[in-house]
Amino acid sequence: MNTLKVTVLLAAMTVLFVGLGQMFGGRNGMILAFALAAVMNFAAYWFSDKIILAMYRARQITETDHPRLYRIVRHVSQKANVPMPKVFIVPSKGPNAFATGRGIDHAAVAVTEGLLEVLNDAELEGVIGHEFAHIINKDLLIGTIAATLAGAIGMIASMARWAFIFGGAGGRDREGGANPLAMIVAMIVAPLAAMLIQMGISRSREYKADETGGRITGRYLDLASALKKISRAPMRMNLDQKPATAHLMIMNPLSGKGITSLFSTHPPVEKRVERLEKLATEAPYY
Repeated sequence: MNTLKVTVLLAAMTVLFVGLGQMFGGRNGMILAFALAAVMNFAAYWFSDKIILAMYRARQITETDHPRLYRIVRHVSQKANVPMPKVFIVPSKGPNAFATGRGIDHAAVAVTEGLLEVLNDAELEGVIGHEFAHIINKDLLIGTIAATLAGAIGMIASMARWAFIFGGAGGRDREGGANPLAMIVAMIVAPLAAMLIQMGISRSREYKADETGGRITGRYLDLASALKKISRAPMRMNLDQKPATAHLMIMNPLSGKGITSLFSTHPPVEKRVERLEKLATEAPYY
């Protein structure tokens, strides 16, 4: 199923790029857009994890660099019976974590400096278990590719906005310039497409990762406690320039409340905590 989702995502991006290329530049624009989409598809599949880690200036660590984190990741790896992933620390005071990579044999787990400061060992193990669940559930590739594609779509919208501002809105299409209608469509449709891509893959998989992670570690209540601490933290991981990657995080720092929560890539933390507490009472070793 995830292979099908990856194929659909890459095909959808190709269609979007080609369509916008045709709107902006006719046949030549369409050919150029197709070539760009092909390059993006290749990069998204093979290098998206490296791109995302570089975006956050994450540094890879060894056991010598950070014994506590490395020990917990290795412990969960042994419990989950999967290969030890690469371990990264993100220089951010906002507590958060994410997993990325192409699959079980090419996985990476990243946590922020802020997360290491606010969680105790049991809570940190619960969070790491959640990230391992994404690895086991084969969420990594589709989530990482979706982040890359959403970023590319956002780039299209940004270019269209600047082209509209500096290109003018009146009569340019008759003189061979940019079509203002195409620019308006790109500015509106592209961000909406990026949001739908993220929403379409995130909400249900977060519930599943909470459950799977709790089953791996037995840390249902500790994960619930960690989620509450993260949600109450005075600082948030800075995603101002990187909203396309928000769905990768264990908790979306961009989530709103009320009606805006309907458009969040993550379920409400209260619902996740409630589910985890219920799962804890049903667990055989509770």
